[in-house]
Amino acid sequence: MEGAEQLCEAAKSGDVGRLNCLISAGADVSHFDADGLTPLMHAAKSGRADAVKALLEAGAPWNALSPSNLSAGDFAMESGHQEAFELLLNAGIQAELILGTIARKSKAGDSHGDYLDDRVNFSEDKLMDSSSKAVMMAWEKPLMEAHGKAVCSQGGHILNIGFGMGLVDTAIQQYAPATHTIVEAHPDVFKRMLGTGWGDKDNVRIIFGRWQDVLSQLGSYDGIFFDTYGEYYEDMREFHQHLPVLLKPGGIYSFFNGLCGDNAFFHIVYCHLVSLELENLGYSTQLIPLPVKACLGEEVWEGVKQKYWQLDTYYLPVCQTKQDEE
Repeated sequence: MEGAEQLCEAAKSGDVGRLNCLISAGADVSHFDADGLTPLMHAAKSGRADAVKALLEAGAPWNALSPSNLSAGDFAMESGHQEAFELLLNAGIQAELILGTIARKSKAGDSHGDYLDDRVNFSEDKLMDSSSKAVMMAWEKPLMEAHGKAVCSQGGHILNIGFGMGLVDTAIQQYAPATHTIVEAHPDVFKRMLGTGWGDKDNVRIIFGRWQDVLSQLGSYDGIFFDTYGEYYEDMREFHQHLPVLLKPGGIYSFFNGLCGDNAFFHIVYCHLVSLELENLGYSTQLIPLPVKACLGEEVWEGVKQKYWQLDTYYLPVCQTKQDEE
């Protein structure tokens, strides 16, 4: 049996002494066995926390995926091994804080960089780009209603970044805010907004452009929602740096929490990561679980190139300054 295969066996059994000997002898901690599993996945699946720790310290990739698109963290979650799960979660958070390998923008370029120059297509239940990727879909309506309720809970002046199909803005209007500012960057969406009467509403102000380019036109708000398409975590992270100016004391901030929506463990990593980074800016984040499995039958994705959400639960973020919450 080769060293890498022996490593998998030692990981399964939790034989840390054997594991360390094999690692010292040069066994490959990133090896995939015949089943497509790494030693770290085996350790996590078997709940061998000490083996998980040893493998992580040896540089085993925490974010490697099995043929069924599961990571070591997913295996630990599914098997109910809390100690192994927490080790992997902390490893993921620390790695993403430093490297940002999953949801962040790479130097190689932005795969959605041409979105604003692309034509989009509207139908009754979805907004699609020219490559049949969904920008927004009707199944999100209950989520957007919950977001609208959250950001309007203080009344007053509301800001939404990203109109899309207008789902959250329709929800916001139900609460009759004093003012309702909408920033939209896509020319086709902007044209449709005007054509459907959004520019005629007394309390609505529409600003056309990328949020990065129109910051000087914004004021301060009692509630803010952020949901852009064609951007990455780094862009939202940059927006968060402006919250202390844009969000009034006591105000509520929320965002579409679609980070890594195709993998349960990676999603949890990013939920923790964004909460941590907002905490460093002085905001506490409550994640409210909303079941969405019933909304997502296969027929929902008919004609859509990529399923951007594949999880059973959506965690709706509600953020406010820590002293206000206290």
